[in-house]
Amino acid sequence: MAFLRGRTTTLMWNLRRTFSSSPTSLTETKSKSSKMADYLLTHDLASQIGTSMPISMMRIGTIIHNIELRPNEGGKLVRSAGTSAKILKEPSSSRRVLVRLPSGVDKLIDTRCRATIGAVSNPSHGAKKLKKAGNSRWLGRRPVVRGVAMNPIDHPHGGGEGKSKGHHSVSPWGKPTKGGYKTACPKKKNRLI
Repeated sequence: MAFLRGRTTTLMWNLRRTFSSSPTSLTETKSKSSKMADYLLTHDLASQIGTSMPISMMRIGTIIHNIELRPNEGGKLVRSAGTSAKILKEPSSSRRVLVRLPSGVDKLIDTRCRATIGAVSNPSHGAKKLKKAGNSRWLGRRPVVRGVAMNPIDHPHGGGEGKSKGHHSVSPWGKPTKGGYKTACPKKKNRLI
């Protein structure tokens, strides 16, 4: 019984010590809050990785990803694994900011568009080797069969004696591939998006 009484008094003393409003606990709380305020004042929260904000609030040279093309439209650029873009021109000087994309293209983007600071994770995604056919099937990819290996009923390239195609590359439905129909208008090509 004495053993239990001793344990309960020790437990009560620990509870009283942690939840009491004695001057020592108040000074500890004040010192913790002042440390937090010092941390917030000395560290720039805008430069922390993962912060999403308008490009106008970022500095030159910032590494960003998940960039909007138009304000409030949602991120469209630089979203795949391991990619990042870099701000080349000061955002505050004009309405558009110059950003270098992973492809090497420099693009002007509206400063009101939002982006996330930092690079996308998993940079080794592209280097992953698929060791057997089943690995690609697990990813939902079905086998690709060449048209020349098919019968004429299955593909325009099919049939013939030996390895023969006979005409320009077309899809299974007869539409030209590998260049085919050019649909882009050269006058409307605009990098100022």
